[in-house]
Amino acid sequence: MDKQLLLICALTFIIHIIGTLAYSVRIAGIRTRRIAVSLALFSILMLLSRTSNSFLGPFLAKRVETGIDQHIAASALLLDFRWLLFSASLATILGAILIPTFQRAFCRAVEHFQMHRSVPKLLLHAVFKGGLSYLRTSASLPKPANVTDLRQKSGVSVSMTAMNVIATALWTVGVFAALYAGVLDPSVRVTSSTLSSIINGGATIMMAVFIDPHMSGMTDDVIEGKIEESQFRRAVVWLVGSRLAGTLIAQFLLVPSAVVIVGGRRGYR
Repeated sequence: MDKQLLLICALTFIIHIIGTLAYSVRIAGIRTRRIAVSLALFSILMLLSRTSNSFLGPFLAKRVETGIDQHIAASALLLDFRWLLFSASLATILGAILIPTFQRAFCRAVEHFQMHRSVPKLLLHAVFKGGLSYLRTSASLPKPANVTDLRQKSGVSVSMTAMNVIATALWTVGVFAALYAGVLDPSVRVTSSTLSSIINGGATIMMAVFIDPHMSGMTDDVIEGKIEESQFRRAVVWLVGSRLAGTLIAQFLLVPSAVVIVGGRRGYR
């Protein structure tokens, strides 16, 4: 693995770990009873994660163009994409492990934001005023009960879980499939690369319209005492698990999606 690929893997890792850790903001909102503030922070993290995924395009496009010019085999470039998807899955797993730790950190962040009402001040406080050291003191591993109790009612239906799997898979593979389609057929690489925004946009809309509002409704139900916090935690575990499943399924969707993009473009011509 060369330095360029390592850098892109690192960016992919950061994007997906941010998206996974965003769920801990909702738990922090329940703990602090600052629902509106926590929702604002959750939206910021999700916006950062979901839009940053598109920034991978220019980095990967340069690598694809170089590979085509140097007549590098498609199988070698495919391996690069496999590594990137593996980075996404690894980030999701690590993010799931870190949720209890960041849940405590975000409780403090929500309270700080409530006082100062400034995201830049919050970031400066996190970096320069003990925020990083607070992570060390509040470090905690997930409790086994969060997994063993999954058979109990969680409030997330099978259809909602499946939708999260599909949306995550499409969002994860969108950029990679569009660019790999250009590897399979260099004559359509410009057109196919522009399709990534359509795929990612569709997956993002699916998350924003169906999944995020459902979790917001569950958050209000916890505050009103209609459901227990433990049930909400199980819902978060199911969503994180379905997010991981989506990144794994993206591995299987990569080549078929690229073939469909190439076939569709040829049919259009």
